[in-house]
Amino acid sequence: MFRIRLHGRGGQGVKTAGRILGTAFFLEGFHVQDAPRYGAERRGAPIFSFVRADRREIHERGVIVLPDLVAVTDQTLLDMPGAGVWEGVGAETPVLVATAHSRERLLARFGETRNIIVCDLPANGSANAPPPLLGMAALTLAGAAARLTGVITAGALRDAIAHELVHLGPEALARSLEQALAAFAGLESRRGELREGALPDARHWTPPRWIRLEHEPSALAAPAIRNTANSSQVTSDQWRTERPVLDAGLCKGCWWVCATFCPDNAVLVNGEGRPVIDYSHCKGCLICVEQCPSGAMTAAPEPEAQTAGEGQP
Repeated sequence: MFRIRLHGRGGQGVKTAGRILGTAFFLEGFHVQDAPRYGAERRGAPIFSFVRADRREIHERGVIVLPDLVAVTDQTLLDMPGAGVWEGVGAETPVLVATAHSRERLLARFGETRNIIVCDLPANGSANAPPPLLGMAALTLAGAAARLTGVITAGALRDAIAHELVHLGPEALARSLEQALAAFAGLESRRGELREGALPDARHWTPPRWIRLEHEPSALAAPAIRNTANSSQVTSDQWRTERPVLDAGLCKGCWWVCATFCPDNAVLVNGEGRPVIDYSHCKGCLICVEQCPSGAMTAAPEPEAQTAGEGQP
């Protein structure tokens, strides 16, 4: 059975990449499971999806703990323990990373024994160039992972992408096909390198350690909330891939629009009746950008915005 786990951030196309791989496997005659794992309002937050594929019926359920392949759309997740990228990854487990950095640089940081495979991302060009195609890294990894399996053909990959992305229109579909097929062809020399993992041995299964929770005596039913008003201590600034930036010259002071639509109350209002973004709790959902009637709110890529100091600190 092939067990593939894909890691990324909400909005980068990780769920779609899993669906593309799952559909490609299915077109090649496999039984397939593909599913994402994330919560609500998770744009920019670490998420993952997983794909199982086997010639036989699949009886495993749940997330993949021991993957045969890990694919990562955002290299910053490699440094985040909470993202779980390295969970169950052995020295021989291939780790596909879509990045502009070299393999040598990643090996120097994460260990020479790691089986890291770098999928190059094309440069975005000048600072004034438009942002890359949404999900470009995910499409790259879908194509590369398909080539590593050795059982997915270019035709099946093409048909899977056409099936999953037809709603984007012909132009976006053509660009998506070009990106994924280029990654597929780029790993021709490593075709079939991914090996199917064996079925787990139930004889060595370790049962869970149950924790007994005693009932506390109570004469009154009440919520079990011990401390209130503590959500401000939970920051979500690391979730962002893009941040909203306010142009004060275009702002008309209609703060009730952006402040009302912000799901996390991260758009505050100063004494002059102007919106102020609380970047510690802004997760980059960009709803304020969509709702701003004057176009004063725009989106800026997070790394570039931090470097340029755009927005409030």
